[in-house]
Amino acid sequence: MSRFLRRLTALAAGLVFLCSCGISASRSVDVQFTAMDTFIHLTAYGAGASTALNAAQQSLLALEKQLSVTEADSEISAVNNADGRPVSVSEDTAALVDFALSMSRRTDGAMDPTVYPLVRAWGFTADEYRVPAQMELESLLPLVGAEQVDLSGNTLTLSPGAMLDLGSVAKGWAGDRLADDLKQAGVSSAILRLGGNIQTVGTKPDGSDWVVGIQDPDSEGMLARLSVRDCAVVTSGGYQRAFTENGKTYWHIIDPATGHPARTGLTSVTVVAPSGALCDALSTALFVMGTDRAADHWREHRDFEAVFVCEDGRITITAGLEDSFTLMDGYTEREVTVLR
Repeated sequence: MSRFLRRLTALAAGLVFLCSCGISASRSVDVQFTAMDTFIHLTAYGAGASTALNAAQQSLLALEKQLSVTEADSEISAVNNADGRPVSVSEDTAALVDFALSMSRRTDGAMDPTVYPLVRAWGFTADEYRVPAQMELESLLPLVGAEQVDLSGNTLTLSPGAMLDLGSVAKGWAGDRLADDLKQAGVSSAILRLGGNIQTVGTKPDGSDWVVGIQDPDSEGMLARLSVRDCAVVTSGGYQRAFTENGKTYWHIIDPATGHPARTGLTSVTVVAPSGALCDALSTALFVMGTDRAADHWREHRDFEAVFVCEDGRITITAGLEDSFTLMDGYTEREVTVLR
């Protein structure tokens, strides 16, 4: 297990299910394992929960085999190693690539599924951190961009040298899939933790909201909590994977336009929406955009809610979270601005 994965296991990547008040432990079923380079913890309640969670685990492991950028026999690796030749992929992979490309267009490239060569240059793919020379980054930037990807039905072709990495959408997509599968199996109450992604099915068994904590980017404490039901909550933060060299901190969220870690004044972004895939894509994109551009994006689309934590400690939330967002003890003096 990598150093990063051990940290995810301990911190749940910035999102924590805070309260099980009112839930009878005897009625719950839990499955825990690692997949998609993160710690997975699935909990469901009621009759049929055990069978449904076992099926969910197998489904997630199968998706990982298709979508992993590091597994040599995955569909994504086949595409990345094809040197510009077309590759036939499964319907699931094609659908996810199509979604990732649509989000890249929607965010003007702030979320880009071809950023992998840059992420690899910084050493984030193998925990072998380094600061690449500017000349190296400039040589890689022409390989980045949605225009490097051609998707025609189930046939996927990359420009020579370009590489796909669906890590910015895959866990959210998987969370959506698992939630749908559990609902079809008759499960009406579940919470799915996929690293920094949390997906809730319905409410807690007693009918109350799930309570999800947002980590303080500057410590291991909980900054705030959100009350949610039947939706996804995803956080992207610079603190989740970073290194320091010569007194400067570099984190894994790369700006596709510059090739450098995104420094927009934000330290974390949490997105709330019915779709986990949308949350996953936007948590990265909004971090890259910065608060002002992210606020404009929210006002334009209004299909998600968000919490923005700035490096100076200020917090901005969108109007739809005003009644469900609460600062934790020790943070009540923080300035909170509500976007309208």
